[in-house]
Amino acid sequence: MNTKYVFVTGGVVSGLGKGITAASLGRLLKNRGYKVANQKFDPYINVDPGTMSPYEHGEVFVTDDGAETDLDLGHYERFTDENLTKNSSITTGRIYQQVIEKERKGDYLGKTVQVIPHITNEIKDKVYSLGKTGADIVITEIGGTVGDIESLPFLEAIRQVGLENDPEDVVYIHVTLLPYISGSNELKSKPTQHSVKELQSLGIKPDILVCRTELPITESIRNKIALFCNVRPENVIANLTASNLYEVPLMLEKEGLATGICKHLKLTNVEPKNEAWEKMIEHFKDIDKKYKNPEINKIKIAIVGKYIKLEDSYLSVVESIKHAAYANGVGVEIGFVDSETITENNAKEKLSKFNGIIVPGGFGNRGIEGKIQTVKYARENNIPFLGICLGMQMAVIEFARDVLKLKDADSLEFNEKTLNPVIHIMENQKKITKKGGTMRLGAYPCILKKDSLASSLYKSEEISERHRHRYEFNNDYREAMQEKGMIFSGTSPDGQLVEIIELKEHPYFIASQFHPEFKSRPDRPQPLFVGLLAAAKKKI
Repeated sequence: MNTKYVFVTGGVVSGLGKGITAASLGRLLKNRGYKVANQKFDPYINVDPGTMSPYEHGEVFVTDDGAETDLDLGHYERFTDENLTKNSSITTGRIYQQVIEKERKGDYLGKTVQVIPHITNEIKDKVYSLGKTGADIVITEIGGTVGDIESLPFLEAIRQVGLENDPEDVVYIHVTLLPYISGSNELKSKPTQHSVKELQSLGIKPDILVCRTELPITESIRNKIALFCNVRPENVIANLTASNLYEVPLMLEKEGLATGICKHLKLTNVEPKNEAWEKMIEHFKDIDKKYKNPEINKIKIAIVGKYIKLEDSYLSVVESIKHAAYANGVGVEIGFVDSETITENNAKEKLSKFNGIIVPGGFGNRGIEGKIQTVKYARENNIPFLGICLGMQMAVIEFARDVLKLKDADSLEFNEKTLNPVIHIMENQKKITKKGGTMRLGAYPCILKKDSLASSLYKSEEISERHRHRYEFNNDYREAMQEKGMIFSGTSPDGQLVEIIELKEHPYFIASQFHPEFKSRPDRPQPLFVGLLAAAKKKI
């Protein structure tokens, strides 16, 4: 079978769920037995989102091979349970960077370098390269909205892909908005018509429309959209708001999205095997229904960070909490607490209502002291605690200050003059510390200590987890901390890098240098989160 290509574009406004649509389609096609690879093109000129504030695009999702990517790749992985790579996240900046590098090396033989064909060829190469990885179907999402000047080279490139392949090997999905006007009590199709007209003016005829709507689409509206947008009525798909994010694939299945794709691409495996996903959703719904009862208390989990004004900054952490809550059969209420507002005097007031606390990753010294006070409150009051990346480093600093009595203990990231740098940069890393430079990124192996909390949670003595950081635990302090009850339960295979710490005599206190949230799945929740929710459940 030739590799098939599916392109997902968006119109009218941003935030309509192109990423969820692409991820859902990946799951539905995988449930039909096909190997699927998802890909995202982002029109911004940054080479990757690694140096951007989370307030710009939400969290930075990291793949096994160390690519810093858009958060939509997290959705792709959680829905399809496929580990993606750097080839799944491409920006305008990366495309131009590679074209300019080729021009400097003389690869274009002195020709004038232009958007067409050089930029578009580079974009097409990224699409086709994913098809060469063994995928039956490549699903490529184009970021932004049709009409944006930044997206034009990507749209031109995917138009060319349609010409270069057989018609049954390429399909275009356009995600649009059907706004509801309460005054006239009707859905309006005109924005969709204009968006499709704009797309057609660029040479792309959408085969399927996914219409984001708050109300079901009537047959008359469906037929009107089909007529004016030149698509078949059965290919006008309603995308209603789902009660649970992971229900969207089943909702789109009922609407006929995957059936339409299979028909257009002439795929032979038409019948889905959605039973496992359906069973999972039923389990989720049963728990949600149970905990709608106000008399049944939900577990309250605090995320204490400095990017709380945009919840997408901690998207994978939030989803991992939900996965773990479902695995424990409990409802969960997540509270975001600004670490800049926490002091030693008000920590109890801010945190006492929570049954569990997470201090997630981050960079920079803003809000650091509040995170340290959060760790101290959790440690001294036996509150289940999970520290992630920077959260682990905060736990180490707090332990050094309050247990070892090293009052100036700090990280060299925040205080280069500290006499007790319990967090530092190892000698072989000092040459790569510039902002935007190489960090410890991607998957690294970790050996777990026998009979530790970590090994009991993972049910294994060797794991692999994803990293995104520059600073490490300073081994000069390992022995002193061990004597006071800290357990170094996870290390690199050579024993030099501390990956997981735990505390004795605490119901649940564990922190990792890696980001466990990047590998959590709705049907395969991450062990550290499952353990946190299980411990927090006992605190209700």
